[in-house]
Parts: sequence; structure tokens; C-alpha cells
Amino acid sequence: MNHYPIPSDESERLNLLHALNLLDTPDEPVFDRITRLVARILNVPIALVSLIDTDRQWFKSRVGLDVTETPREMAFCAHAIMQSEPMIVSDATQDVRFKENPLVTGNPNIRFYAGVPLRSTAGMAIGTLCAIDSTPRILSDDETNILIDLAALVSKEVQLRETVSLSRDQVSRSTRAIEAVEARFQTVFERAGVGIALVAPDGRWISVNDELCQTVGYKQEELLNLTFQDITHPDDLNTDLFLLQQLIENKIDRYQLEKRYINKSGDTVWIHLVVTKQMNKAGKLEYFVSIIKDIQARKEAEASLAELRKTLEERVESRTRDLRLANTMLSSAMEQQLQSEQALQKREAELKMVIENANDAYVCIDHAGVISAWNRQAEQTFGWSAQEAIGRRLDEMIIPPQMRESHCNGMKRYLTTGEQHVLNQRIELTAVRRSGETLPVEVRVTALEIDGKTIFSAFLHDISERKKAEAIREHEALHDSLTGLHNRRGLFNLLPLAMARSNRNQSSLALLFLDLDGFKQVNDTQGHDAGDIVLLEVAMRLKKSIRQTDTASRLGGDEFTIVLENIQCGIPDATDVAQKILQAIQLPIPIGSTTANIGASIGIAIHHPNDANTADQLVSRADAAMYEAKRKGKSRVCML
Repeated sequence: MNHYPIPSDESERLNLLHALNLLDTPDEPVFDRITRLVARILNVPIALVSLIDTDRQWFKSRVGLDVTETPREMAFCAHAIMQSEPMIVSDATQDVRFKENPLVTGNPNIRFYAGVPLRSTAGMAIGTLCAIDSTPRILSDDETNILIDLAALVSKEVQLRETVSLSRDQVSRSTRAIEAVEARFQTVFERAGVGIALVAPDGRWISVNDELCQTVGYKQEELLNLTFQDITHPDDLNTDLFLLQQLIENKIDRYQLEKRYINKSGDTVWIHLVVTKQMNKAGKLEYFVSIIKDIQARKEAEASLAELRKTLEERVESRTRDLRLANTMLSSAMEQQLQSEQALQKREAELKMVIENANDAYVCIDHAGVISAWNRQAEQTFGWSAQEAIGRRLDEMIIPPQMRESHCNGMKRYLTTGEQHVLNQRIELTAVRRSGETLPVEVRVTALEIDGKTIFSAFLHDISERKKAEAIREHEALHDSLTGLHNRRGLFNLLPLAMARSNRNQSSLALLFLDLDGFKQVNDTQGHDAGDIVLLEVAMRLKKSIRQTDTASRLGGDEFTIVLENIQCGIPDATDVAQKILQAIQLPIPIGSTTANIGASIGIAIHHPNDANTADQLVSRADAAMYEAKRKGKSRVCML
């Protein structure tokens, strides 16, 4: 079989293909409708949307084919993407490029192939729309044009997704640029419980957050039907509108004021408002950005304090004129001190609110590793209350025993030399809950110098669910969706490890390559559903015929492999297992009211300790032995 050609733009083509997020994704109607049209209009049993990856072709949509991918070296489509016109092969057995191709000499016995390249907006070919038949045929001009038109629809869908991907990349770059210039306090402030709104030039709410809705008592959909004028207290509206006009006329670049809203219940709510404006590229006003903080409690406290102060001043005033000057000076000093304390308390309360209501666990430790802050999410994540955690060492609370020494050494190294590897970046670590259960967390640690001493501030996010989802995707990538056995990729992941164990343990390993005899007749006469039942039953019989330490895989179609590890007698043991499998497979398989009778041809390849062969070579030897078994009459075992 000839090697496939490589496009001159291969690197750019693969980068684009991977960026489109089409590979290894679920079926989509937009593609499946087109492959069904191709199969129906051209009257072919197989129609595919094939994407040419680095070393494989993967089928985004398929009709008449069970496998989801084949090696690129076998792919007709790897040749078709090199062409500017449709590639049509009337009889593959007469084409020097394909006549020895396993897809021609074996299942699915390709004879006729017609493929049209699928191109990006820049003209790069990422795959094909193709039609396949097991019988030689000639495609008419009308049929060729239909295939071209349908391929154009697939290309259009790919190009639309390319445009969306480019837009998403631009947004992602912009987001990263913004995040790079955000200081830690700004990040904490953005998580604070303040209202945020985008307001149109005419006062309509464009977008509001939940905190603002809670402040004024309206649901988002209710608030979006109002203007800020509708909920502003009449006595405060003119001042707000005056400042807003100055902002529009560029006399000021922002303004802030304290004013009153009228909430949904009709009560007044004092808020602190900060307003800036956003201009579009043409220099015209696009919208206002409003930051709204609920200060009702503070206003009520100030009113109570003012009333108290007034009463006190009246009493002092009534006592003596001689003390009036001293009282005035004392009141002024008290007022200044009170304002300073209130400002400090406000800052501390805001920061505490942000930390307490953060979605991530927040932990602060001093230079000795002793916990000084432990928010509500930390309590929920790790099971320790703040009262229990504060004052104890962090490494005793949430760091696994095997990692504590490394943690302590890292802190000492940073405090002594300033050298660090984890600060100011997102890293994944393992933490431990109070119950002893471990969990993966994403951590961002910042070091701060305060009064000559270093403290460490950390946000920790539980990523257990994300890790579970990744494990599921990894399992699905390595296992056959029909039978649950390892797939081709799974086999080539585990086989090198098994061979390494064989070398290390000085024990032999056998690979059985099995191809079903008579399976195509079941598919052709009883349908693909019956074929799936046969494949599931064969998989179950294979698992029952081998040890738990052995591994069965489905390579695709009706091809299976068995990895037999730690076989003591080499060839005799492997042959016994193969004969046992033959007998199990030859038993009739119930399919509804009828049965299917199939057999199998099995090839065996033995790996002895320290043999100088690779996993690919071992599979090739077993495959060749299997074909020898078929040549000798099928339903038998051969070894090469």
C-alpha cells in the first residue's frame, strides 16, 4: 500500500481542523442529513463526512459504516484532499493507489469511491464528503454535480464554525489581556455584593445583575422594562440628570452621588452610585456603566447618630455658654475620628463580604503557615469550621501527609530566597477534607508584604466534577461504544505496557487477532441491528473465555484482539485459549426468533521477554497469521 500524500499547508490545515472542535464530537443533524441525502440520491451503501487528522481519518457523519475512524494511510480521502476537483475511483481494484488497500481487500470491500474536498474560508482542505460502494460503477455528470453541491453545503457549515471559532479566539485574547492588568484587589472587588448595570442613553436598563435586583426588589425581566428615572426618588432625579448631562457633554468623565431608589414595595433605598460612559468606535455614546451599592443601613445609622448628636448638643448648649467652644472642638474631633473609623470599617466590611460570599474557598496564612482567614466556602469544601481552622497550621488541615514536607520546604525557600514556582498562577493540587477524603483543587496563591511580614492569600476551587468528566471522556476515547471493549486506541495504549511487564517479569505474552467468519452475511441478510447483536454476544463470549488479567479489544468492524499476559507454556497455552474461543463463538447466537451461525479465524503472535519488536509489529504479525488462517479455510488458528 502506498503512503498517502501530504499537503503543502499540512501544519496550518491541522491547526485549523483542531481549532474547529469537530474531531471526536457527537453526531450532528446538520451533517447527518447530508450524508443520508448522498446515500439516498447516489444509491450507495456508505456515505461519509471524513476529517483528515494527523494519522487518521475520523468520520463526523457516517451512513453504512460502524467504525468512527481508520488510519490515514488507508484513507482514500487522504488522496482526495489533494485534488481541486472531485476524486472518482470507478474500480479500486484497478487503481494502483488502492488495489492493495485493506479497505479494498477486506471489509468493507471498497470498489467505487467518489470524494469532494471540504474547504475552509482560506481554501484549505480539512476532509471530504464521499460516497462508497462495494460494486464498481460510473458516476454521471448530474450525480457528480449533486455530490459537489452537497459538499459545498458541508463546507459552508465548516466555514461558519471557522468564523465563530475565530471570533471566540479574539474574545478569549481580549479577555486574557484584561485579566492580565487586573490587580488582586480589583478581582476581589468584582466579586463583592454590589449592583452592576448597563444603561442606555435614554435611561433604559440594558443589563442588570442579581445584586441590583435584590436591592430594588424587582426581577430582571421586570427591571428591564423600566428606566432608572422610573425608580429614582423625585427629589434626587434632577441632580442625577444634571450630572448625567455633564458626563454626556464631556465636562466630566465620571460622577458619583448618593441618592434614593424607590423599590418595588414603594420604600426608599439609599444607594451610592458611580457612573461612567462607554463610547463606540465612531466616538458616539453607546451606554452608561453604573455601579450601585446599597447604603441604606449606613444611612439609617448616620441618621440615628445625627439625631443623637443633635440631642447631645442641645443639652450641652443649655448648660453653659462657657463650655460651648470646648464642646464644639470636641465634637469636631469626634466627628473626624468617627468618619475615619467608618471608612475603615466600610473597607473591612466590603472585603469581608467579598471573601465570605466568594464561590471559591479562601484561605490566608501567615509566614509560619498558621491560618488567619477561612471563609464560608472553605468550611463547605473542607469540612472544618472557621473557628476550628483559624489558628492551626494549614499543612495539618488540608494538605495530604505525603505533600506536607514539600509544602513547608517551598514556603521556607520563598521566605529565604524569594524563589517560587506556584505564586500568581493557577495550578492543580490534591487537598484533603476533614473526613480524610482527597479532592482535586485549582489553586491561585498570592504573597503580600504587610508591616514587614509576608502573608499568603489563596483561592481554592473544587474541580472534582471537572475531573470526573475528563475521566469519562478518557474512558469513552479508549473504549468501543457498542461492546464496551477497548477500541483500537485503547489497545495501542495498553499493549506497550503489557509488553514492558512481560520484559520486566520475564514472562511471555500472546496476542490473538480474531476476524469473524460469516459476519458479513448476517449483516447483509438480517440487517445491521442483527450484526450489532452478534458483535455484543461475541464480546461477551470473549470476556468469559479469558482470565481477568487478559484484555479483549474490538479494533473495528468484526475484528477483535486478545492480549494474554503471563502465559507459562507460550504457544500451547495461547493455542488452548484460541481453541476455547473458537468453540465459544461457533455456538448459535439467538437473534429474535432466529439464530446466527458464525465462526472465526484467529492469528497468534507471541512476544517473549526482551524480544526486539514493537506493539505495531506484534499486531501486524498476529494480523498476518489471521489472514493465513482464512486462506487455509477459516474457522481455525494459525501462528506465524
